[in-house]
Amino acid sequence: MDVNKYTYKVFWSEEDQEYVATVAEFPSLSWLASDRQKAESGLLHLVAEVIEDLEQNGEKAPVPLG
Repeated sequence: MDVNKYTYKVFWSEEDQEYVATVAEFPSLSWLASDRQKAESGLLHLVAEVIEDLEQNGEKAPVPLG
């Protein structure tokens, strides 16, 4: 599964004083970083790890919304 096909959002959190990256297809996942690009990059790597883990356990990854 191509992790770039998922629906990502990156926004500033006043509460955390960091950028927060989220992905619609995995609502429980997020990544915080002081830099917008690092937040997105960190989440992309996390999603790739989760998908790999799902596949190794015989589970299917969510279908991208797009």
